[in-house]
Amino acid sequence: MDFDELPIKGDSYMRIMFLTQSPRTDTMEARHDRIQALLRSYASPGTDIDLHYPDDFAGAQVFEAMGDKNALSGLHHAIETPALIAKAVWAAQEGYDAVIQSNTFDPGVEASRLAVGIPVVGLLRTALHVGATLADRIGILVPLEGHVPYTRRLVRSYGMGDRIVGVRSLGIYGKELESDKPRILDKATELMQRLVEDDGSELLLPLGGALIPYVVDPLELQERVGVQVINTKAVGIGMAELYVRLGLTHSPLTYPQAELGHGAFVSSVLS
Repeated sequence: MDFDELPIKGDSYMRIMFLTQSPRTDTMEARHDRIQALLRSYASPGTDIDLHYPDDFAGAQVFEAMGDKNALSGLHHAIETPALIAKAVWAAQEGYDAVIQSNTFDPGVEASRLAVGIPVVGLLRTALHVGATLADRIGILVPLEGHVPYTRRLVRSYGMGDRIVGVRSLGIYGKELESDKPRILDKATELMQRLVEDDGSELLLPLGGALIPYVVDPLELQERVGVQVINTKAVGIGMAELYVRLGLTHSPLTYPQAELGHGAFVSSVLS
């Protein structure tokens, strides 16, 4: 599709949903405007980035309970997948051109691609492939120790295991991260230096967007460590824009689509 032929929607040529992994809470409400403004700063002129949340669902408290114990391991991502699929279907019906899953561990992305024809972008898979075009050896920083084996499994499933030379955990997470910025910055700097010096990383990929870039700017870390640090949110937005501009989406041969309406995903058999 020629760029000049893209449909004009209102005052913009592109609408992209940035989908958070869990329902909207008071904690998220307090920082919604700040995060949405940051995300929109990564987009091209004329692109609308809307921060959205899945509808409430049974099991949504698992994320809160595990987070309070600093024991996140990926279990909550499996539980929230149906709600994320439903929201992606709703986005397609509402005229969004693409959906980006905000969580850097790609919850619900693969399954959502079976439900909609618009691009559904996972930040981990996207950032891995972008990083692999820029360097041979990638080091990954994750928030908690439980994320380490989970990340390794995801990377292997994407066929990118040979590019990852180290995965290290920050050991910091919680609900009041903004006030903890100096500690996050210093600890992330230390671990990234170890990824470079001890593991031989040539490029760094920080996962856990609630920490980086929502609290610490990847450019701050890049200046300190002297190695490129990928901004997962910015890369995801840039790639989603590219897909829409070029008329690309995931292959229907790889992801045969169900072509079901939103109602099928929010109704139970008994009702």
